[in-house]
Amino acid sequence: MKSKDNVELWSGELPGNCRPQTAGDHAAVERPSLVKFLLPAEQPRPLIIVLPGGGYAGHAPHEADPLAKWFNGLGLHAVVCRYRVHPWLHPSPLLDAQRAVRLARALAAEWRVDTQRIGILGFSAGGHLACSVANFGDDGDAAASDPVARQSSRVNALVACYPVISAGPSGHAGSFKNLLGDNPDPALKQRLSLENSVTSANPPAFIWHSADDNAVPVANSLLYAQALAAVAVSFSLHIYPHAPHGIGMGRDFPGTARGWTLACEAWLRELGWA
Repeated sequence: MKSKDNVELWSGELPGNCRPQTAGDHAAVERPSLVKFLLPAEQPRPLIIVLPGGGYAGHAPHEADPLAKWFNGLGLHAVVCRYRVHPWLHPSPLLDAQRAVRLARALAAEWRVDTQRIGILGFSAGGHLACSVANFGDDGDAAASDPVARQSSRVNALVACYPVISAGPSGHAGSFKNLLGDNPDPALKQRLSLENSVTSANPPAFIWHSADDNAVPVANSLLYAQALAAVAVSFSLHIYPHAPHGIGMGRDFPGTARGWTLACEAWLRELGWA
């Protein structure tokens, strides 16, 4: 590994329309940043942005650095995105994750990143954020004075691990409350129920879940896969019979779900990334 250090996503005031409202509030992520896991590279390599889960209330450590190191073992660069969570509300986490994509493109020459092979991975609520980046990619603002803002936020591959997707009965109410507050706008909630906002511009996806997930029902992944199928976007869907929510890489889990990393590696090789 060439380097491991933090890069702040924003300089100056943080964008986003919600801030802590009282002196007692504390933003769990004061300054969103990237932790770099960059490999030595003479030629550009693919890069994966890792978004740990935590219900939009925090970040699960076992869903962060271990994944970046695993991607390094496959020959890919990786960064862990320390995005903002509650009491920061939407769109703050999405702005942070999109900024991570833009920054990787802006610094591609320095980091030796292949700008056509930038992927994103997320667990649980981090999976919701990763899928949001995939759904709402844009081409950047060509007129922006900030060179990073001129870059595209579109990703070229998505890995969604037991993701929160739906704001409906099969969703995870706690994640949406942390993301949208107590009384969200119904239209915004519908838009962020991500099975409703998939388009043919979405990237190829690898999705996995357990059939008996005890926190985020498997219906979330099934709904997202169905939405991808409806617009003819390629995906690889893996439903394992048993695993509790939040197993991360699953190294200590005895069931078949621990094999998701092997399946994901095979998928990445099929894409020509690993």
